[in-house]
Amino acid sequence: MDITQIVFSPTGGTQRVADIVAAGLGTPANRIDLTAPGFDGSGAVLKGTDTVLIAVPSYGGRVPALAAQRLSAIHGGGARCIIICVYGNRAYEDTLAELFDLAQQGGFRVIAAVSAVAEHSIIHQYAAGRPDQRDQEQLRKIADDIRRKLEEGDLSALQIPGNRPYKAPGGAGLVPKADKNCTGCGLCAEQCPAQAISREHIKTVDSKKCISCMRCVTQCPQSARKVNGVMVSAAALALKKACERRKVNECYL
Repeated sequence: MDITQIVFSPTGGTQRVADIVAAGLGTPANRIDLTAPGFDGSGAVLKGTDTVLIAVPSYGGRVPALAAQRLSAIHGGGARCIIICVYGNRAYEDTLAELFDLAQQGGFRVIAAVSAVAEHSIIHQYAAGRPDQRDQEQLRKIADDIRRKLEEGDLSALQIPGNRPYKAPGGAGLVPKADKNCTGCGLCAEQCPAQAISREHIKTVDSKKCISCMRCVTQCPQSARKVNGVMVSAAALALKKACERRKVNECYL
């Protein structure tokens, strides 16, 4: 079967998970990139015979607000949908529940939900290298189970963990800043999903727009974009207990 991916993946971890699951389901035929700066979803045309995979990272236990806003611009047209939230081995809390609601409200028929682990986008020591070989095997097995449900035409209701109302969004995150190695190439401004970096003032970040997605950090060819090391160390210490046990990938059918 042909799979349409709708993915928000600033640093690539969510996309890797989406690719593994999509490949296990059929042929990844089309990709709608929610991460693209200036995204416009009005041209997306979906229908009831389509199978769609929607994947987003979990930011503080919620769907990133920018991803939610952009997803809401796409109408599902009754397409069968698999939702995926990807998190950095801490917890995904209300992310799946919120993504389920967004998909339903957008006209998708959610038939499966997946939570998966990828390397933490800020504190890289947590879930380092994931999705690894064990994850890939788990995700392929999950894809097999979902494919069977699709082939059987099973549209039974899902029981998805999470709270309604959702937890409150987190406060201001870590804002990457340019250091002396910045050459002013402008790639960070070009790639920023939230358009928080001005081409005219490359070293300046609009902290009100920045969503701490770390795309500018991963894209910079000079490794000139960084977050405050002391703050990262403090955050790592605060999350140590929650992240020290390896979490597994889960599927809800």
